[in-house]
Amino acid sequence: MAKIQKEKQTALNFVDENRPWLSDFHMEIWRYAEPAFREYRSAEAYVKLLREDGWTVEEGSGEMPTAFCAVWGEGKPVVGGFAEYDAVPGMSQANVPYQKPRDENLHPYAAGHTDPHSGLGTGALFGFLAAKHAMEKHGLKGTLKFFGEPAEKVCGSKPVHAAKSYFDASLPYHPSGYNAVRYEINAASYWNTLYTFETLHPENWFRPKDVPFNILGHAGGRIPAALDAVCLMYTATKYVEDAMLPYTAYWTLNEYIMVGGQATSDNLPPKIAQIQYAHRAPLLAMQEQITNVLDNTAKGVAQITGTKVTKRIIARTRTGLSNMKLSEILYKNLQLVGPPVFSEEAREFGRKIQENLGFQAMDEPFTEACQKIAPIDYIDKDIRYKFPEWVTHQGSDDYVDYQWTAPSTRLNTANASLKNPDPNKSLPPWVRLAMNGYSACIDPGIITAAKTLGSTIIDLVTHPSKLAEAKQEFNERTGGGIGGSKWVPPLLSKDFYPPIDLPWPEYVTTQRGFEWSLTKPGPEKEYKVLHEGF
Repeated sequence: MAKIQKEKQTALNFVDENRPWLSDFHMEIWRYAEPAFREYRSAEAYVKLLREDGWTVEEGSGEMPTAFCAVWGEGKPVVGGFAEYDAVPGMSQANVPYQKPRDENLHPYAAGHTDPHSGLGTGALFGFLAAKHAMEKHGLKGTLKFFGEPAEKVCGSKPVHAAKSYFDASLPYHPSGYNAVRYEINAASYWNTLYTFETLHPENWFRPKDVPFNILGHAGGRIPAALDAVCLMYTATKYVEDAMLPYTAYWTLNEYIMVGGQATSDNLPPKIAQIQYAHRAPLLAMQEQITNVLDNTAKGVAQITGTKVTKRIIARTRTGLSNMKLSEILYKNLQLVGPPVFSEEAREFGRKIQENLGFQAMDEPFTEACQKIAPIDYIDKDIRYKFPEWVTHQGSDDYVDYQWTAPSTRLNTANASLKNPDPNKSLPPWVRLAMNGYSACIDPGIITAAKTLGSTIIDLVTHPSKLAEAKQEFNERTGGGIGGSKWVPPLLSKDFYPPIDLPWPEYVTTQRGFEWSLTKPGPEKEYKVLHEGF
């Protein structure tokens, strides 16, 4: 085995020596489980840790209260990365081998970590801490920039940071079911738009004169109003969705109701209702087409219902920009570190889940993919198998906005992934959520990520020629770097105000105590079951 560079060995040792700290910090973020733009305690925990470690931290970067920008060191090169820490509403699950809400004092549809971003942020953080420790010990020059990125589930913060010029070089990371790097094909674009319908002048709705009945008061004709507008918008979009674009490649359109009208307004016409549309597409021209159809639909619905409609951009990302040179550097370090190694404790947890699902427990309950390193072109080949050649981007994630500012790639490391004894039926979501919060199942992947990222940073700091090759590729792909002939500028303006003021789901403290946006359900007898579901 080749001798490991002493600076890199220091970074690797740092992660091993601080495994309990890493594990405890992950569980702290996992327990907070705060959703998009409302990650107050999570962001505070990161800021506190980084400041105590000697970093200079700007809180609330980009006008986002739960974002931050932490800097350590001086001079070149400048290497960047980020933490994500937002959880997903409706995904509450305890870290036990059976289905159970994470906190029985909260509504069962409170938030939980799915990917999990608790592991993403912790792996990236400790990779940068490891590199910083090695740079201090060995007197290495360079600057580390570490961002706190809220609201990834709506791609909400990275495009804002990009528009406001916060970025340098970057090493994005994300937990997965396999151990790999992004090589040629990266994520596609994600756009998110909110349409607000308001009933401003219900008195102007048509009222006939000289009729032989009373049309005043509650018995009178009523303007369709805002709630009707959202219902029509939802339905009309379903009718035109098939005509937006041909289904020749992966693109999706999803809708979410943010405000549904006033639930205690008696029979008055609802004043406000909001619907949010999130769409993913491999080409920006496809996004423009979807947006045009949505805008026209909203205008028509407003005319039908007598409402005012306004449009607000939640997020707009570019498509990814590959850097194969940097991916090769990252991949070599992933090979050096090796895949996650899961303990018998983790396997026993997996077996208990299998038994509770009604299956016979397996001697090896985890997939092969989560325990080996995939080839460097693994993700590329999978996408090429599924989509036509012209699809050069797939899926969506806002890390792509890092990729247009400097050489960038992306690392995936695996959580423990349970084998499915019945390939004809998917495992329920709670299985993955429970394993994400069980340290023996999640820590090995976080440790692999931290070591790989820390080692890669040391490579970039101590081998300028490697970073120079990555920068040359960046310049070639952009037609001359930032501002080049092939470069795509940020899709949001520098003065874009992030949508932090919208009614996102969150935890609240009232006289009733600490609660989720949906309060804890009342007595079970008050809920009559009409259908048990599937």
